[in-house]
Amino acid sequence: MFFSAIVAIDRNGAIGKQGQLLCHMPADMRHFKEITMGHSIIMGRKTFESFPKGALPGRQNIVITRNPGFAAEGVTVAHSVEEALAAVTMPGEVFVIGGEQIYRAAFPLVDTIHLTVIDYKFKDVDAHFPRIDMRSWGIMSEESHPADDRNPYPFIFMTLRRKHKR
Repeated sequence: MFFSAIVAIDRNGAIGKQGQLLCHMPADMRHFKEITMGHSIIMGRKTFESFPKGALPGRQNIVITRNPGFAAEGVTVAHSVEEALAAVTMPGEVFVIGGEQIYRAAFPLVDTIHLTVIDYKFKDVDAHFPRIDMRSWGIMSEESHPADDRNPYPFIFMTLRRKHKR
């Protein structure tokens, strides 16, 4: 099993504010869908509840929660990252998609980070991705994009691979 994180961060590593994404970036949403389609995705309950239409189609949605009574249509429920990984049924790469607590818990196990860096420092943020020590990661790919009429900030798609497993 290949375990990855997929995340959009600002220049300070922020990922969200008040339970929402930092901004609306259609190119990043399309990128996320292309990469995760047909795979298992692992997320926290609050991240799942932020989806307006529930479980994301075409993927195994695994939700980690402390609530023993939590249930939702189209979701596999787990109570830890390890339990979530054991519940994976789709082949190939497995993605952790947030939020902050789940990223922190999963980070030591992650092999790859699919990273979107938004070239902006957002204010009033309250959720961050774990600090990435670039001495431990190699850049596998990097693709810069300017702001445009649909994406309000310049951004970079990067793929990082851990140099040595912890």
